[in-house]
Amino acid sequence: MDGMLSMNHKHNSNHDQHDSHNVNKHDHLEHHRRMADDFKKRFIVSLIVTFPILSLSPLVQQLVGISVSLPFNKYILWILSTFVYFYGGWPFFKGAYSELKDRQPGMMLLVALAISVAYIYSTAVVVALKGKYFFWELATLIDIMLIGHYIEMKSVISASKALEMLAKLLPKTAHLKIDDKFVDIDIEKLKKGNVVLVKAGEKIPADGTIIKGETYIDESMITGESKPIKKSINDRVIGGSTNGDGTIEIIVEQAGKESYIHKVIELVKQAQSSKSKTQRIADIAAKWLTIIAISAGTITFLYWYFFGPSLEFAIERMATVMIITCPHALGLAIPLVSAVSTSIAAKNGLLIRNRTAFENSKNIDIMAFDKTGTLTKGNFIVSSVVIFDKKYTQENIIQYAASLEQGSEHPIARGIIEKFKKIKSPLLDVEKFNVLKGEGVEGIINGSKIALVSEQYLKRNNIKITFDNTYQGSFVYVLKDNKPIGLIVLSDEIREESKEAIKDLHNLGIKCWMITGDNKNIAEYVSKVLNIDGYFAEVLPHEKLVKIKQLQENNNFVAMTGDGINDAPALAQADIGIAIGSGTDVAIETADIILTNSSPKDVVSLILLGRATYNKIIQNLLWAVGYNVVAIPLAAGVLYNYGILISPAIGAGLMSLSTVIVAINSKLLRIKKEYK
Repeated sequence: MDGMLSMNHKHNSNHDQHDSHNVNKHDHLEHHRRMADDFKKRFIVSLIVTFPILSLSPLVQQLVGISVSLPFNKYILWILSTFVYFYGGWPFFKGAYSELKDRQPGMMLLVALAISVAYIYSTAVVVALKGKYFFWELATLIDIMLIGHYIEMKSVISASKALEMLAKLLPKTAHLKIDDKFVDIDIEKLKKGNVVLVKAGEKIPADGTIIKGETYIDESMITGESKPIKKSINDRVIGGSTNGDGTIEIIVEQAGKESYIHKVIELVKQAQSSKSKTQRIADIAAKWLTIIAISAGTITFLYWYFFGPSLEFAIERMATVMIITCPHALGLAIPLVSAVSTSIAAKNGLLIRNRTAFENSKNIDIMAFDKTGTLTKGNFIVSSVVIFDKKYTQENIIQYAASLEQGSEHPIARGIIEKFKKIKSPLLDVEKFNVLKGEGVEGIINGSKIALVSEQYLKRNNIKITFDNTYQGSFVYVLKDNKPIGLIVLSDEIREESKEAIKDLHNLGIKCWMITGDNKNIAEYVSKVLNIDGYFAEVLPHEKLVKIKQLQENNNFVAMTGDGINDAPALAQADIGIAIGSGTDVAIETADIILTNSSPKDVVSLILLGRATYNKIIQNLLWAVGYNVVAIPLAAGVLYNYGILISPAIGAGLMSLSTVIVAINSKLLRIKKEYK
């Protein structure tokens, strides 16, 4: 409590928003947005043109049992496919050039190679070469790859929004003191040494020190401290935190890029950037498929050119090999499982924002939790009522307290009111109500002075109380005519499902840690109740990131679950960031996965589904790549002398079959509930 029980948190909405152009200066975010828009536009246009290509393709007609024939059919197919090849394939040509320049062959080069072979070979067939063209394979491959890369770009954009949300913590303007007058200016113009006025309910515009006035500051969004902190002259304040009902003047010490919030933004940015460099399994597979496709195609062509029946036969064999390695199934192996797992996740209270992190949940060694709002509800409840004067009951104590606190919006006051509702007694009339600045409230009830005060008030007035203090939480002392008659202990309510979640995680072989900005006594109590393996208390945001790094030592794979702005850097630094859905927008935007039901128990579902998803992806990748072990040698003609030869059409069919198998396997994904 520490006083100020009647404080009513107010928000000045005029100062809630901050110009987003500070964050939009980050060129990489705009670049990803442009890329996403470009992929989307090219996909839609290419998909529209693909429909007539499919309907005019002989192999497709045979498969579906229709016959469509137009004058100059093959030339119409060639014109439509040429458009899709150059328009839809352009991003992959650019990407292939970059991969070659960086000497890092991957999916872009493989796609560019596959569609180029299909297009060039099919064009040669249209013009003079004997064989069958692959225009529909060309178009569908481009469509699949365009939509896959669009989804990937959207994921990057979502992660980057965390920076915008962090910037919005700061108000738009500040009240700058000039010659004993206050002028509103843009906070970007604030400099070290400026004096600014912060009114009740406003957000503090910059880091600084109070030089006039006193108040309570709500720093829960910054530090994780679950209750407002009393601040007076010479106390430091953090930009972005919310002022209570007092008016203060502060001298600016850190503004702009030097401010605490901007440093947090940089921490989030750096952590996200480092995590995004992790190479995916599909990229590795694509790299090797590229090498295999080029090597196998070249060897096949050279062999049949020198030892085969004709040049056309050598070209046909090479084209068949190259098209079989065309990564339809590889391109779908991860996106299809992702789509199915996302649907299953949504039904289990999970919102997946970062697919890679989700799939890596199988690797979690340590699960770190924030306390307030994650393992606990973030609401104060009355946990104990201690009687000092036997003439009074617990109901009397709560009735006195609730009568003084009626109408207050302070978190502790709300906890007392909620307790009062359960005793079914009437509120008492209060006369001469008074706020004891920084120490509590008082008033006259039935002719006696009743006060709710902090321990600081007792010390200042030399009021001594001796009792067996084994309680954990915030203390509110109840005085009648300056004599202690009772004590109300309030604690942050632990979520019912937290204990079960910790137990299940232990059964999965995962250690659980708690990282909180709250004090050590409360952290120790929660840790013991939940049987947590360890905890860090009184930790600031940048320190939370350090603690995550500390847990990551010895190659530990660490996930972090939190709900506040104070958790944002840690969520970004962790191998997997998980946000409670009821938490702040910043935490949600920073996280890889969101627990929409705000239940820590859903972390267990996340890990179980993550393991099942990873297994499906490996199965798909093994098939998408593994069928080439058989198909490529046959396509190259190793059994030609035995009368076994895969034609280009059969090669395309095998490629399509692998895609169908991958799709069916993805649909069979299920979450396994067994974990013991």
